[in-house]
Amino acid sequence: MPKVSEFFGISIYIYYREHLPPHFHAIYGEDEALVTIEDLSLLSGRLTPRAMGLVVEWASLHQEELHHVWAQATSHEALDRIEPLK
Repeated sequence: MPKVSEFFGISIYIYYREHLPPHFHAIYGEDEALVTIEDLSLLSGRLTPRAMGLVVEWASLHQEELHHVWAQATSHEALDRIEPLK
């Protein structure tokens, strides 16, 4: 699976063959949210407010890397891992 990071029980994925806009999947327990890379807005789904806050905090620190990994995915290359939130 194309997991690019994991922290505090939240898994972050960028899948191959994805649709625009560039986004990532954040999964926490039974909840899943799709978050845009450009402005870190919720595209669809849901997370608890605490989990969503952690995801946005992490993504704001790694936005450039997320753009890079999105490009890797669209080119069907191996995906780099991104440092977790500490």
